[in-house]
This record gives sequence, C-alpha cells and structure tokens, in this order.
Amino acid sequence: MAPRANWKGFLKIAEAACPVALYAAASTSERIAFHTINRATGHRVRRQFIDSETGKAVEKDDQVKGYEVDKGDYVVLEPDEVAAAAPQSDKTLSVSAFISCADIDDVYFDKPYYLAPSDKSAEEAFALIREGMRKKQVAAIARTVLFRHIRTLLIRVYGQGLVATTLNFDYQVRPAREAFDAVPSIKIKGEMLELAEHIIKTKTGAFDPSKFEDRYEAAVAELVKTKLAGNKIEVRKEPRREKVVDLMGALRASAGISGKKAAAKAPTKSRAARAVKATTAAPRRKAG
Repeated sequence: MAPRANWKGFLKIAEAACPVALYAAASTSERIAFHTINRATGHRVRRQFIDSETGKAVEKDDQVKGYEVDKGDYVVLEPDEVAAAAPQSDKTLSVSAFISCADIDDVYFDKPYYLAPSDKSAEEAFALIREGMRKKQVAAIARTVLFRHIRTLLIRVYGQGLVATTLNFDYQVRPAREAFDAVPSIKIKGEMLELAEHIIKTKTGAFDPSKFEDRYEAAVAELVKTKLAGNKIEVRKEPRREKVVDLMGALRASAGISGKKAAAKAPTKSRAARAVKATTAAPRRKAG
C-alpha cells in the first residue's frame, strides 16, 4: 500500500516546475502509548479545560485563542481571525539557492520528509534534478507554505529520490556559546591522546540504524506482558554510579593495556592529565 502524501505541489527551479509529493520520513505511531485511568473505577479519564477563576468546565465552542499582553490581560482572537494570519499557499516548493553539501549545519535540522515525483509525467524532470544535484554534490534551499506556516526546507539527494528536511528558524537555535563558553581549553597530547586515538580506531564501525534499540519500548512491552500474566513486578533500585578516579587508568583499561605494561611505559603525568583527572568517589558510610 502506497503511503499517504503529507503535501503535494510543485518543485520549482527558475522557470522549470516538477510535480512532487512529500511523505513523512519518520513516525512515532509505532510507539507504545498509555492512557490515563481512574485507579478506583478502572475507567479512562478525559481532559477538560477549566476556567482558572471560576473552576467551571469550558465547552469547546466557548474556547478561543488569547495572547497575553499583560498579567491576566489578553487579546482574544477568533478562529477566522487566526486563519487570516496564515499565509496563502500556492503549492510551490521554490528553490532559492543551491549550496555545497559540505556547508550544511545540521543543528538547524527539524523534521525529514521524502520528496518524490507525484505522477508518471514528472519522473523524467525529477530524475534530471536529482542527478544534477548528485553530480554537483549540492543541496537545495527551498521555501513553501507547509501546515499553515512558511517553512524553509533543505533538499538533498537520497538514493533514487530526494529528502527534504524542514529547518529551524535562526531564533529557535540557541547560540553554541551558551553551552560551550564554560568549557576550558585543555591541550591533550602524549600517551593520553594516543590511547584515545587507539580506542576510537578499535571502535570504528558503520552507520547502521537497524541496530539502534529502543530499550525503553522493549522494557515497557515486557512489563505489560508480565502484568497480564499476573506476575509481580520487581521495582528496580537506581544503581550507584561510580566516579572515574584516574582518567589515564580508565583509558589504559579501555585500550586493554595491562597494569605492568602500563607501568613500564608510563610517562610523567602531564599538566593536561592532572587538569582532567576526575575527583575520587565519596566513601560509603558504614551502617550503624
């Protein structure tokens, strides 16, 4: 069964237009979902919107959008007024520029969609666009109205088709300095760096999403089976986390270097090694 398109329109480059369709590339529909149940009756509960002042339930027809301009003071917007703010859609995915694939900053990535020709007549034009982009190793920046919002999308070659990823707006992406300004500049060299490089080399592999395991989903499914069978659920205690005492020791252990061999070739501890050495774990208290 062919997937249902989320959007249909035209991919436009200059004066050339190609009928295309967008299909969701990722879905959460397979995830396990819970309902909220009344413990006393076993019945499912439903949500209600309650007036914050009167405490009374507000029916759907009496609910409107409101923008807070001051504490407790709102500008009320009717549904047709909100709809008037939505941009008009011409169903055109207009390419404004082609950029090098090496210039893409994926921190702006939002949601991926598969982009494919929407009918047989579009297949040749679609293939021409795809192969031209593949040969030049470029991605396309395009804009369209998607779900009542003007969205910018990044279009890249993906096998026999294209993948279009909606991009976050610049104001939505927090500056990296907010996270990294406090990170100290530490020079790592010598045996420590060599050990890190060795560990990375031995762990080098290929990108294989089929091996990504959602352990929580599997654990919840098993929990439901156990409960249905009438068996007791063992409540798990949070494990005590041990702090790393010696970074060099941990690196050597990860690299498979024995204690004697490490001692024989151990260099004098560098300033960098001392700087990144972790604190010792807190001793456990004796009972009584």
